Amino acid sequence: MTAPVEPIGYEPSAVEARWRQRWAERRTHETDIADGERPYYALMMFPYPSAEGLHVGNLFAFTGCDIYARFQRLQGHTVFEPLGYDAFGIHSENFALKVGKHPMALIPSNIANFRRQLDRAGLMVDWSRSVDTTDPAYYKWTQWVFLQLYKQGLAYKKAAAVNWCPSCKTVLANEQVVDGKCERCGTVVEQRFLEQWFFRISDFSARLLDNLEKLDWSETTKQAQRNWIGRSDGARLRFRVVDPLADAGSAAVSVTTEMRADEPEIEVFTTRPDTIFGATYLVLAPEHPLVGQITAADQRAAVEAYRARAAKQDLVSRKTTKEKTGEFTGAFAANPATGALIPIWVADYVLMEYGTGAIMAVPGHDERDYEFATKFGLEIVRVVAGEGQDARTPFAGEAYVGDGHLVNSGRFDALPVDQAKRVLTEWLEGLNAGKSVTNYRLHDWCISRQRYWGPPIPVIYCDACGTVPVPESQLPVVLPNIPDFKPDDSGVSPLARHEEWYRVACPSCGKMGRRETDVSDTFLDSAWYFLRYPSVPRTDVPFDRAITKKWLPVTTYIGGNEHAVLHLLYSRFITMVLHDMGMLDFEEPFTRVRAHGLIIREGAKMSKSKGNVVNPDEYIEQWGADSFRTYLMFLGPFEEGGDFRDAGISGVKRFLDRLWASVRDCTTAGAPDPEVMRKLHATIRKVGEDVPALSYNTAIAAMMEYMNALRKGERTCHRGEVEPLVVLVSPFAPHVAAELWEMLGHAESVFDARWPAFDASLLVSDTIELVVQVGGKTRGKLVVAKDITQDAALAAAKADPAIGKFITGEPKKVILVPGRLLNVVV
Repeated sequence: MTAPVEPIGYEPSAVEARWRQRWAERRTHETDIADGERPYYALMMFPYPSAEGLHVGNLFAFTGCDIYARFQRLQGHTVFEPLGYDAFGIHSENFALKVGKHPMALIPSNIANFRRQLDRAGLMVDWSRSVDTTDPAYYKWTQWVFLQLYKQGLAYKKAAAVNWCPSCKTVLANEQVVDGKCERCGTVVEQRFLEQWFFRISDFSARLLDNLEKLDWSETTKQAQRNWIGRSDGARLRFRVVDPLADAGSAAVSVTTEMRADEPEIEVFTTRPDTIFGATYLVLAPEHPLVGQITAADQRAAVEAYRARAAKQDLVSRKTTKEKTGEFTGAFAANPATGALIPIWVADYVLMEYGTGAIMAVPGHDERDYEFATKFGLEIVRVVAGEGQDARTPFAGEAYVGDGHLVNSGRFDALPVDQAKRVLTEWLEGLNAGKSVTNYRLHDWCISRQRYWGPPIPVIYCDACGTVPVPESQLPVVLPNIPDFKPDDSGVSPLARHEEWYRVACPSCGKMGRRETDVSDTFLDSAWYFLRYPSVPRTDVPFDRAITKKWLPVTTYIGGNEHAVLHLLYSRFITMVLHDMGMLDFEEPFTRVRAHGLIIREGAKMSKSKGNVVNPDEYIEQWGADSFRTYLMFLGPFEEGGDFRDAGISGVKRFLDRLWASVRDCTTAGAPDPEVMRKLHATIRKVGEDVPALSYNTAIAAMMEYMNALRKGERTCHRGEVEPLVVLVSPFAPHVAAELWEMLGHAESVFDARWPAFDASLLVSDTIELVVQVGGKTRGKLVVAKDITQDAALAAAKADPAIGKFITGEPKKVILVPGRLLNVVV
């Protein structure tokens, strides 16, 4: 009777459940925050806990971060890997409205489901220090952050033009408007003027931009921030509004004429002061405060009607629409360079939120201005001539935007454009008509939301005292549990319908006041959460100074490129403010930032409508978390993403099964094979280089290649050949690695072991792998001496059973490419 054959593989569900329980019981993943040596803060972007549960994109990101964190632990670091939930915001509120469930009941159940899924994924998360942004114990400190900015004069309230979604009934950021419609529901977006709270992030523009140069971040992420901050070097110029009748009907006024008290002036920002002689009209944004003052009586009706139409457009559509519209105000301004009177128009392609809300239009050298001037019959003057052009060269149906020298510019003719920018600015400064400035595209951060599901802004309005911040001792301002949380079209938060909540005594005088009913933007919740994690047990401060100094800034932050701009920018801003207040020892929160790629499925983007969404639960149930984790990392470069194909995961499970069998059946008899050991040490070096570079796919490929050498011919491997492989695999497949490490007789965790070192001397081999082609087809590979001769190589090929059967008779020709290839022509 023969002995039963041991199965080659293992049962993931049993192994993984056992190790999840042991890790929890032993508190394996809890970090020694106070005394841990060589601290390493590995942060992943915390998720919004949707009702649908964890999706494969979440798990792809979290696994990549977890592998990196586990690798650092194996390097001897005390690693802190926290995770929490970004649970406030419109997504949660809209879903709650859709399913008829209150968000205060919905979110806890969503979080419980997320936690279940995250536990199954085998992440090395320290759950003892988790955060939930909807917990009053957390948002107490979000409100505290608001108060710190208010105390510094960095929080203010003003009326502003905003994008308003009539369906979602809330303000939308420009990034949330796509083709003039709300990205969430597809409704056409309107423009409204509402009183909003803002943070003065624009005061930090230069610093936010300059600091990027010293950050170890993905270049795509840094460039996205550079573009968003949008530095422009130019000049601010002043144009006097002139009454032509008061100036005796003259078509021009002296550039040195003194301004009269009743003549307003219009300031414009331009990056092309060199083209001032070609400015043939001005354009004001419809919202510009001077429009009403300067518009002539006979044009007032047309201008007001135009302003009303513009007010219904969203800001994004105004930025992107190609059709040019506008109205003449009937007013004129004096060009400070020529004295010529030029008409002042109102047009929606000029935005109040950029520059000064007014532009000098140079249609000869700006495409938008050219289109506008062509449509409305306005003068177009060439003031820059390129190679082969002069002052009289006509325009070829478009503006000239190339380099060149000045023409039609008086005494400045022939100056090169770059030099002319400086010279003209200095000249205009001398006329008191301009000055050199740097402008930024970055606008102040609107944090007000007229919704329910968010932290109430901690402000009280008192008729006697004005705007009064809630004292820190009275935080948190708790969000009340109200049944009618659906927003309406008034532009006022649902909290305003509850007098019992918003009527409150003024902290200063004791008289009855009113709470602010807006809640804060969810981006504020996430702009400081990384500061909270290490100090979670403390309830008396948002973050412990000593612990924060030890653990921050964050060592490595991994997340999606969709957060490359706003979340990272706002986090940097809040950190700078707290640093300037003396509360933090650093001004940049994240030392190293890397963005992961996106996962598609079978060549297509995943979506519910296509029915091709990967449900992690199903795959973990069938294949185990370790196989699923490893397969996700094998799809392609982590920073690029990959194509999830169901057929591929079986190969990864087969690799882990072979590793299991190799450890189970390994021997300590004799000595390891020298060639296998060379391959092992080459693999240790390769994986050790690839993991910190986030090249997980090539690290896995290297381990699979080593497995083929280790089990070639289904040989029984030596313990010394397979034991280091268990450590290499452990960041990718932590459950099976823990089981195999214990199987090898180790009492301590595999993650308390050390990453194996490679022996450089073993990487220098006297042998090579020689590819053998017979009749133009690759028939196999041979391990041979480096200096093998052609005859010896042919003899070895004939002697190899798998290759020799193709060499019948005497070869017609034999070609040896030393170190690479043996080509046998038969």
